[in-house]
Amino acid sequence: MRSVTEQRRPSSERQSEFTDAALRIIATRGIAALTTRTLAEEVGLTSGAIFRHFASVDALLEAVVARVEGVLLSTYPAPSLAPRERLAAFIMARSQAVGSQLGILRLVVSEQFSLALPERSAARLGACIEETRAFVTRCLREGQEEGEFRDDIDAQALALVVMGTMQMLALSKAPARKRALETANVESALLQLLARKPSPGPSARLRATTRR
Repeated sequence: MRSVTEQRRPSSERQSEFTDAALRIIATRGIAALTTRTLAEEVGLTSGAIFRHFASVDALLEAVVARVEGVLLSTYPAPSLAPRERLAAFIMARSQAVGSQLGILRLVVSEQFSLALPERSAARLGACIEETRAFVTRCLREGQEEGEFRDDIDAQALALVVMGTMQMLALSKAPARKRALETANVESALLQLLARKPSPGPSARLRATTRR
C-alpha cells in the first residue's frame, strides 16, 4: 500500500512516472503490451488513477512520445563543434541515453508504432527518426567536404551504417560502466573506418605499379 505522501505527489511527477513505466513495458514486452491495465500494474495503482493525470489513452501516448523527443533532443551536441567531434559526441550521447531507456529504441524501431500511436504522435516520432538521419548525414557530408571523412561512399549510405552501429550499442546488455567503455571503443573504431585515408605517395604508387 502506497503512503498518503506518495499518493499526493504532484501531477507532473505522476505523469513522468507513467511515461517512464510505459517505456519500460515497451522495452520488455513490446508496444502491443502497453494497456491501461499493464501500466497500472507497473506503477502499483488502479487504472482509474491514470485518467486523473491524462485525459485519454491518446494523451498518455502523446506524453510518452514527448518524453522520447526530449531524451533524443538532449543528445544533439553543439553545432559549433567540428564535424568529427560533433559526430563522436552524438554517437556517445545517443547510445548512452537510449541504452538506459530501451523502450525508446523499441518504440522507434517497431513497425507497429505507426499503428499503435495516434496519427499526430506517430508523425512526431517519425520526424525524430528523420532528424537523426539528417543530422548524421550533415556531419558526414561536412566532414567529407573538409577532408575528415572518406568521400568514396555517399554520406547518406554511411549515415545508415552509423545509425545501425548506435542501435546495436544501445541494445548492449553489458553493465552501465562496461557499456560506456564498449561504446567508446566502438566509436573510436567507427571513426577510424570513416576517416579519409591519405593518398599514397609517389613511391607507394611506383611499388604498386611494379607489383602488377
